[in-house]
Amino acid sequence: MSLAGTPPLGRPGRPLWRDPLPWAAAALVIATLGMPAAEPLFRALYPDLPRPIYTRTDFLTLMLSHVGLVAASSVIICLVGIAVGIFVTRPAGRDFARLVDMATAVGQTFPPVAVLALAVPAVGYGPLPTLIALACYGVLPVVETTAAGLRALPPALKEAADGAGFGPTGRLLRIELPLAFPVMLAGIRTAVIINIGTATIGSTVGAVSLGSPIIEGLSGSNPAYVVQGAVLVGLLAITTDLCFERLARRGSVRG
Repeated sequence: MSLAGTPPLGRPGRPLWRDPLPWAAAALVIATLGMPAAEPLFRALYPDLPRPIYTRTDFLTLMLSHVGLVAASSVIICLVGIAVGIFVTRPAGRDFARLVDMATAVGQTFPPVAVLALAVPAVGYGPLPTLIALACYGVLPVVETTAAGLRALPPALKEAADGAGFGPTGRLLRIELPLAFPVMLAGIRTAVIINIGTATIGSTVGAVSLGSPIIEGLSGSNPAYVVQGAVLVGLLAITTDLCFERLARRGSVRG
């Protein structure tokens, strides 16, 4: 679901300053780079804390590492999810559709923390078990929307493509996937936003992320750290969602 509803940048009659995307992006950059400067605010809010600002790692490093985890897992999710979604809509894979639905549903309901617990003994601590957990947890929306978008195409369109001389691969790449892309994008958008929040748990197994101040704040009874990590995760999610909304709107206009 979208976090905001805003026309594309440069829409006639809508001033640039009313577009939320630049404001959200600016807030994200300012909060990331300027969090240490907010120490007086957090000291006033939490006067009993000796260290109200997280200093173990700078916030820019946390942000870049968090974005890297989300980006890498999202690439895996897109590659696997789109491939599986295509497979179950082809004649050779239709018999496996129910099995794939069940498998992806189980992956979505299986807690990411449990995936981390199972992955750590096999691959060790660090970002790798986090990538595995994020990939397992986020693949379902992409599989579902890819399959739904391809199945929604009218049979007459496919017959027309066949009549125009397209083979199965050409029809898929040049006709079906472009037309199904808006539906597929909705699944990718959902998966990425889910991963932005879920990636915070990677800090429990040694991954550097925006979850690091949250986890340390929870374990050390320091609510200021929790607020700092949560604010940055929220701003990142809002900014990313607005970027996807812009992409979806431009795609619909072109369509």
